[in-house]
Amino acid sequence: MPADERARELAVRAAQAAAAKKGEGIVALDVADRLVLTDVFVIVGAESERQVRAVVDAVDEEMHLAGARAVRKEGTNEARWVLMDYGDIIVHVQHAEDREFYALERLWKDCPVVELPDLSGIAAAADDPVGQREEA
Repeated sequence: MPADERARELAVRAAQAAAAKKGEGIVALDVADRLVLTDVFVIVGAESERQVRAVVDAVDEEMHLAGARAVRKEGTNEARWVLMDYGDIIVHVQHAEDREFYALERLWKDCPVVELPDLSGIAAAADDPVGQREEA
């Protein structure tokens, strides 16, 4: 049975929050048929420990606004690979080196990808204060 609508909604919101903090290579995988624990993995890359923390904080804030409470968080002290478990979804925020090494997408490659909206403009919009963007 594929991930339910709530899990998909949370995955999109988590991805958007991560993108706003320049999270990279964001992907969501429907693991509902493979795991009993959760429905969707959201995997995000970050270039530094500081950026990992920024992404984690943004995702956590967005999940709070969505009414999802973290059941568990691991790895926040080291900020190399932070796992945030919200029940319906688990968000993995990984330092780029760790993401390449552990290759979660390859490990879960048989799982369907959850379609995410275009996230490319989100980081740019977050950097551009309202009224500061020049019209092209």
